[in-house]
Amino acid sequence: MNHGKVSAEIANGLLKLKERIKAANIPSSKLDETINIATWNIREFGKKKRSIAAIHYIAEILGQFDLIGLVELRDNLSDLGRVLEILGPYWRAVYSDMISDAGGNRERIAYLYDKRAVTFNGLAAEANQPRVKKGFEYLPESSFWRSPYLASFKSGSFDFVALTTHIRWGDNDPARQGELERLADWIEAKRLEKTSEDKDLIVMGDFNIPSRESPMFGAITRHGLKIPSALLGLNHGSNLEKDKRYDQIFHHPIYPENFSHSGGVLDFYIEETYIVELFPQGMTKAEFTYQLSDHLPLWVQVRTDIDGFRLEQIVQS
Repeated sequence: MNHGKVSAEIANGLLKLKERIKAANIPSSKLDETINIATWNIREFGKKKRSIAAIHYIAEILGQFDLIGLVELRDNLSDLGRVLEILGPYWRAVYSDMISDAGGNRERIAYLYDKRAVTFNGLAAEANQPRVKKGFEYLPESSFWRSPYLASFKSGSFDFVALTTHIRWGDNDPARQGELERLADWIEAKRLEKTSEDKDLIVMGDFNIPSRESPMFGAITRHGLKIPSALLGLNHGSNLEKDKRYDQIFHHPIYPENFSHSGGVLDFYIEETYIVELFPQGMTKAEFTYQLSDHLPLWVQVRTDIDGFRLEQIVQS
């Protein structure tokens, strides 16, 4: 992390932020043994230039993890570049193209990763709906508002495919549920491909699912996607009010044991009265969400040394 020569005000804010990070109890990752994976919706990141303080805070938060699925990255990548400069020379980004229509909201999805811990394996693609032939053309019968983005990675002896999504918002719940069902179908078809890059899938992002009791949760898990055990017992959500579970991490792994028992939400907000600790000039909660975000990062630790799991499966087969 290269915060460089910052003002005393930003330095004090970083110290306060570090206290909040410490309270999240994120264990250190170990080379070739574990990685910390997170998903974070950074509100309209790039639409309007963030303050210097906010860029340093965002970098400090991202730096707690080895691989992050980033949601709501906008077409302008300037602020992402500012963050990467602070994160340092070992950090890389892989990102999708923006979508210019109203449904796409000029958004991208990105993966940020520390190359000392994670290797990008080469696959990076948008998830597109199956096409059918209509006349001389092959056209999808439906579409995702914002195409999910997947990429392949390796850490230790663990190869996996990450898929990150931002599901549609709005008042049409049946349409949102339908998109979740189509995504679940797409993921299952991908998993069953004989030539699939890897069968281990980590699915994450902003699903806009209000709770696990919602039919929308049943829609995305209809083919067996599961929440890692470390996240099952969370007693609060990832919105600032901590009462909604819009953000999720799911898995469909070959080796379920490689998900550790560490995971949670990094609460950089606490509550509105604590905003002044990071931004002494003062701001409203709404203004705060455009400096940091209206979502909190959701994270889980993954064991990447899976040779033992493979050997046990051979013995048991």
